[in-house]
Amino acid sequence: MEIIYQSTRNAGERATASEAILKGLASDGGLFVPTSLPAFTVPFTDMAKMDYRQVAYEVMKLFLTDFTEEELKHCIAKAYDSKFDTEEIAPLREANGTYYLELFHGATIAFKDMALSILPHLLTTAAKKNHAEEEIVILTATSGDTGKAALAGFADVPGTRIIVFYPKDGVSPIQEKQMVTQRGANTAVVGIRGNFDDAQNGVKAIFNNKELAEVMRGKGFRFSSANSINIGRLVPQIVYYVYAYTRLLTAGRIKDGERLNVVVPTGNFGNILAAYYAKCAGLPLGKLICASNDNKVLYDFFRTGTYDKNREFILTTSPSMDILISSNLERLIYKIAGDDAEKNADLMKKLSQEGVYDITPQMRERLADFYGGYATTGQTAAAIRALYEKAGYIIDTHTAVASSVYNAYKESSGDQAVTVIASTASPYKFTRSVMSAIDAKYDSMGDFELVDELARLSGTKVPQAIEDIRSAEVLHKTVCDKDKMQETVERILGL
Repeated sequence: MEIIYQSTRNAGERATASEAILKGLASDGGLFVPTSLPAFTVPFTDMAKMDYRQVAYEVMKLFLTDFTEEELKHCIAKAYDSKFDTEEIAPLREANGTYYLELFHGATIAFKDMALSILPHLLTTAAKKNHAEEEIVILTATSGDTGKAALAGFADVPGTRIIVFYPKDGVSPIQEKQMVTQRGANTAVVGIRGNFDDAQNGVKAIFNNKELAEVMRGKGFRFSSANSINIGRLVPQIVYYVYAYTRLLTAGRIKDGERLNVVVPTGNFGNILAAYYAKCAGLPLGKLICASNDNKVLYDFFRTGTYDKNREFILTTSPSMDILISSNLERLIYKIAGDDAEKNADLMKKLSQEGVYDITPQMRERLADFYGGYATTGQTAAAIRALYEKAGYIIDTHTAVASSVYNAYKESSGDQAVTVIASTASPYKFTRSVMSAIDAKYDSMGDFELVDELARLSGTKVPQAIEDIRSAEVLHKTVCDKDKMQETVERILGL
């Protein structure tokens, strides 16, 4: 069955999978969603005998139906190769009775690698399929992890350029160092004086600027995105939930058909939306537990049915989740509105103009799969310390938000279902916050002293991604005001 994609804001704007990947964002500012969700065809007991690459093919072929078998397998082989530092690309670790799906063994030690390793290959294949002659300019806003993973994925890829905007004072020191030391003649990194929402809104505005698009076309450029607003980012994320389920089957921890709860630390809502799509396609998932930090706009939404971004933006120890506009939630809103693009467009207009919208009681009923919780910065630190003391297992701040929320959920609900927590980043990426949570005595140490101490405590090897930046030269020094993003893009591209 061929899967066609349409805009969440206009039922008339349709595209094949490759066209949707190439465009990144619909022309009306909406996001591309499948007009119907496919169903898994291969039994999970059979997929349990497959490796990650084989599972990836069985899942992705259902969503990317205009890619040939050869094209898709080529993209998968290029993406999921020796750049991962473990034999198993997404290993499951049991700690204190819960399974942690480690999604951080790629080149930039965060879960974004799982999708951003393959996106450049999907995108360049899509360009060839659609006879796109222009150079593709990847324009991306990052709250810390997407930026580096996208830069690493697209560095020196022929026919592409990449420009990444990040909040200058809103990422961890190691996240920033990873980005500003990125090599590649086609890469540009810009810090903005503002927060992630400012960066994301600026990127969307540039995407939606029709006059700029014409100028770009005249110079031989076209924009695309590496954010999870691109369906080519979202589909690969579905894979690892299926993979986790099949590994638990193999280990005898669950029976075929048994429901599995999933906990996801959530900012832009893409990662948990992938779990939801997996469930809609037939993966036996129970509760989808959405874990927020102090910026608890999603927690409030699930609790009240009101999405309200009009609140203080809080900088936390889990910066990749410091977000007040969760772009991918739009895809869920479209779904619970009964695939009604007009209704969704009205709500997004309210969000843009007033910063708030309310969903109907009927729409709220369709959110029964989800549970929203949040953890404060103090609770996050306590979760890191508790897991280390009980199990000797060290997690990063984002995973700790999920761990804290899950413990509270389990206690209040009594739900004893087998549960997987998406472990979204290596603790080495947030060493200062992680080590301070374990013991305040580490506060006085330097960043790389902390790295070595973390290696000693955890009994793990310092990832190559961290070793690479110990003495790396800063190559990207551009900083701009949030209202100067378009000018900066024009200057970088020589328009």
